[in-house]
Amino acid sequence: MESILRKLKVEVNEHLYLKDPFSSELGIAIVQIGAKLLLELGVENFTFKKLAQEIGGTEPAIYRYFENKHKFLLYLTGWHWAWMEHNLAFRTANLPDPKEKLELAIRLLVEGPIITHNDYLNPIEIKNIVVNESLKGYLTKSVDLEHESGIFSQLYAFGERIAQMIREINPSYKYPKTLVSTVLEASLLQSYNSKHLPGMTESSLDKEGRFEFFHHLVLKTIIHE
Repeated sequence: MESILRKLKVEVNEHLYLKDPFSSELGIAIVQIGAKLLLELGVENFTFKKLAQEIGGTEPAIYRYFENKHKFLLYLTGWHWAWMEHNLAFRTANLPDPKEKLELAIRLLVEGPIITHNDYLNPIEIKNIVVNESLKGYLTKSVDLEHESGIFSQLYAFGERIAQMIREINPSYKYPKTLVSTVLEASLLQSYNSKHLPGMTESSLDKEGRFEFFHHLVLKTIIHE
């Protein structure tokens, strides 16, 4: 199954691109090299002009695939959440206990994808972009229109899968989607803080510590509400 996922071309909402980047060698170069450049520079300093120089192409050629760098960032984050959902579905397929499934889901949120190889994009590289940059893609004036066009469908689908696990454990818990989105965003922020704003978290809170924190938080919330 892992070999199948490795060759999987992850589907991302079509409103995020003008032309499917994986439909041509140029498009593949734009996404693969663009992801590396975005991770290196950050969204503020990343430009299509710099990307064109890296791939030996032109800015107009890049604009045939993506409307702007904002949509490019959302494309990469959409790819990440779709990939995370594939990881979650694969790893929980044979787990009958919803608590076990939820534990794995929280570990995914904290640690990133379990299956770390894909022939099209580097899941670890994309995960690091999501940690560093993804909230910048959501907190914008255009978010309502983007929501209406389904741009966040991959994120919603991943969150809903985890929310359903919470419902299985405690059907009477009223706020599964709110709890999932809170943990999802907080897990990204704590990963970011541990590297860049250490005063915002305990110095001992490594990856395993973050997992224990969020796992305890979620279970105590839904079982002892």
